[in-house]
Amino acid sequence: MLESKYLKDNIQNIQKLLTIPALRHFETSNLGKLLRLSKIREYKDSELIIEEGDLDPWLYFLLSGKIRIVKEGKSIATISQKGEIFGEMRIVDSLSRSASVYAAGKTICLAVDTSVQKRLSTEGTRDEKLDFLLLLYRIFAEYMSIRLRLTNEELVGAMKVIEKNKQKKS
Repeated sequence: MLESKYLKDNIQNIQKLLTIPALRHFETSNLGKLLRLSKIREYKDSELIIEEGDLDPWLYFLLSGKIRIVKEGKSIATISQKGEIFGEMRIVDSLSRSASVYAAGKTICLAVDTSVQKRLSTEGTRDEKLDFLLLLYRIFAEYMSIRLRLTNEELVGAMKVIEKNKQKKS
C-alpha cells in the first residue's frame, strides 16, 4: 500500500472531495475537517484493505478501482462505484470488522482516521462539531439503507428459488 500524509484542507482538495457523491452534503468547513483526518491510500490487485476481525478505526471512500468483500472466506460483493463508503459498520457499532476487503485491481481510497476525532475537539464550537458528526452519520445511514434494501431484494429472490425447488421435489 502506498499512503499519503494527512491531507491539507486547501481549496483544491476540497474541490476534489465535492466530486464524491456522498460528500456533496458537506459544507466547505466540514470538508476541511474531513481532509485533516484523511489520507489517500493506493492498493495493488488482491491487496488486503480491511481484515475481518480487526479493530482499526479507518473509514473508506472508494475513489477509483474496485473492492471485493469477503466474509468467512466467501466473496459476497464487488463494489466499483466512485464515492462508495466501506468500513462504516465498525465505526457505527464499535464491533470488530465483519468482513475482509481486498483491492480488485489497482484501487485508490480516501481513508478517514476516525480515531483522531479528538483533533476536532480543539477546533470550532460544540455545534460545529455536532453538525460535522451528524452529517457523517447521515451519510452512513443513507448508504446502509440502500444496502439493506438490496439485501432484502436478494433475500426475497433466494426465498423464491427455495420455494420453487421445494415445489419441484413434491
